[in-house]
Amino acid sequence: MNYKEAGVDIDRGDSWVETIKRLVARRGSIPRVGIGGFSGAMSIGGGRSIVACCDGVGTKVEIARETGIYRGLGQDLVAMSVNDLVTCGATPLFFLDYIACGALDESRMASVIEGVLDGCEASSCALLGGETAEMPGVYAPDRFDLAGFAVGLLEDGRAADGRGIAPGDIIIGLPSSGIHSNGYSLVRKILRDPGVSDCHGRQIAAPTGGSGVSLEGKPVWGGGATLGEILMRPTKIYARPALDASSTGYVKGMAHITGGGIESNINRVMPVGLRCVMDYSSWERPKVFDFIADSGVGEAEMRRVFNLGVGYALVVSPSNADTVINALESAGETPFEAGRVTEAA
Repeated sequence: MNYKEAGVDIDRGDSWVETIKRLVARRGSIPRVGIGGFSGAMSIGGGRSIVACCDGVGTKVEIARETGIYRGLGQDLVAMSVNDLVTCGATPLFFLDYIACGALDESRMASVIEGVLDGCEASSCALLGGETAEMPGVYAPDRFDLAGFAVGLLEDGRAADGRGIAPGDIIIGLPSSGIHSNGYSLVRKILRDPGVSDCHGRQIAAPTGGSGVSLEGKPVWGGGATLGEILMRPTKIYARPALDASSTGYVKGMAHITGGGIESNINRVMPVGLRCVMDYSSWERPKVFDFIADSGVGEAEMRRVFNLGVGYALVVSPSNADTVINALESAGETPFEAGRVTEAA
């Protein structure tokens, strides 16, 4: 079982980004921080740049609809953009949301906006506005989608742009809160398949409609939470610890671990000729990833699709690692050494 079979082609997505880069290059309008990074930046003079990015929450909206758990989606929406924004060292300023739906359910969408406000408070930015579009005929009455846009400010010269990364540098990982907001098309395929069991080989709940498992079932590894509650845990926001660490002046590069897995996202900040080598035994995976793996997803695909318990990564030299780790711990994080930088083969 893999992501492509679930309808998501990572390679095609990467190819599409390259197509966009070519189209933009023909117009001569490539921003200072180029397309394909975690965010884009434009200089506004005075030694400052405006940084911006946008993202969504993917098919996690369908799990929300099935469970009735909506508030966390709002935090997911903010986190997916703000966590990207701060990878370059930018301070978040404001956030905008876009809601598209078949028919406006005010109660449901109010829960989403409460979550957006939770996320904005956690990242010290303002919800400045947004748009809600009712689109009957495009979306079914009970269907909706979300997009978010974050804007921040970067002082030139303070960017964690990866240019100083060298072989032997340490990759510091920060724990994720679970799956976050990537890979849910594959998760939903697993839920639709019959006979799915937990990571101890026991059926977690009676199959629903003869196929798949119940989101109301309580896995033995879930600490009393239902599978639906576990899957709907919101994406962790790393803005404050990331900026506290960056303020030490010792962070060379940062990566938000989203679609494409750990290595692919960290390698986005690596200079040409370098790559990360992860020590996958250096942290404990949340049990939800064991559940996914035991449902028929191979280890290579797990590493390519999911964060596997690492939601954010920072690259530092060994001599400065303790200073950065102390800053992260003071911000309430539990950092760990997750890998090293080496020359690409």
